[in-house]
Amino acid sequence: MIDAQLITSLLLILMVAWVFGSIFARFGLPVMLGELLAGILLGPAILGFVQPSPALEILAELGIFFVMFHTGMEMDPKELLEHGLPSFAVALGGFIVPFGLGFAVTYFFGGTLYQSLFVGMGVSITAIAVQAVVLFSLRINQSEVGHIIMGAAIVDDILALICLSTLLGLAKSGSIHFAGVLIILLKVVGFFGLTILLGQFVMPRFTARLQDKGAKSFTFAMTSAFFLAYCAELAGLHLIIGAFLAGQFVRKEVVDQEVYKVLHDRFYGISYGFLLPIFFASLALHLHFSWTPFFITFALALTLVAIVGKLIGCGVGAKMTGYNNWQSLVIGFGMNGRGAVEMVVASVVLALGNDLLDQGIIDTPLLTQDQFSALIFMAFVTTILAPITLKWAVKRACRSDAESGVCPVD
Repeated sequence: MIDAQLITSLLLILMVAWVFGSIFARFGLPVMLGELLAGILLGPAILGFVQPSPALEILAELGIFFVMFHTGMEMDPKELLEHGLPSFAVALGGFIVPFGLGFAVTYFFGGTLYQSLFVGMGVSITAIAVQAVVLFSLRINQSEVGHIIMGAAIVDDILALICLSTLLGLAKSGSIHFAGVLIILLKVVGFFGLTILLGQFVMPRFTARLQDKGAKSFTFAMTSAFFLAYCAELAGLHLIIGAFLAGQFVRKEVVDQEVYKVLHDRFYGISYGFLLPIFFASLALHLHFSWTPFFITFALALTLVAIVGKLIGCGVGAKMTGYNNWQSLVIGFGMNGRGAVEMVVASVVLALGNDLLDQGIIDTPLLTQDQFSALIFMAFVTTILAPITLKWAVKRACRSDAESGVCPVD
């Protein structure tokens, strides 16, 4: 419901995000850092002018939805497929190593077996929407490394889905349901099979006839995005993967150039100009911490192993598939951003733990409040650091080799 409180919140977020974003851009830093800072300043952590609300959450979700569609419009699916092996190796290493380190740190700080497993899984997730924004802001989204990072982020999302489903079943019944895992894999295969079928044989017949530069083309694009987002949700994947793949149906290689330009400008404006600042500001609205020595130590340790784990895991995966040290470092930093996905996963685990406690199935929570808050802290810090560290690594890599497949692409 649109009311005075929502309008005031939107007005404050957009105004402050615009000011801070302009300041950061002037110093050559990504605008998203200013938008995050706007959320910190306006949110409960400092001024408390803006509080989390269902309406803001919906707008934030739509923000990453439109961003992912826009990202799909700019990326070539053939490039993604050509880099499938390194993407898988990067995703696998970047999932396993942080998982193990997150598990070890949580267990060391007194976590139970289940708590350590769930925190480890939360540490291992990469936020594909955050990566898309960072890559676009640095103009490396169409580079070779950009395709690897996006492909790895998609594989990472699938691994997280399988891991989460397995751990939730383990927590509920005390055993792993292999049939459930197999069903998940079949759903994922079915979803990507449907996407390939539509992309290769069905959608080209429609996109080739798109000549309207007004509302009809935009409606067609939106319909495609929501349809694939719905299919992704049925497969258990996040809706933004569906939006990303739908964007590739109207990329510049398959539609009229004038129509593409109009659609590109509209999706860019509605996402980066309106909804995306709300998304990044809303991440900061979840900062609620009790600054005890235990929490500070645990949160910092968890954040450190999250960063190092991605660098090592993704870097080793890249090195194993033929990339040099600087390219591997860029990929590692590129996979280090987290975001709303960790918050959603942590919230699901926290709610399930409370339900199982009420039913008497378990006697300790699946996540404590400190562990939940530490995951939010880790997600927030890595979201801030991702564009800064990646920009540094890209500059150094391009300086050493201009043909490395890392440098910005206009």
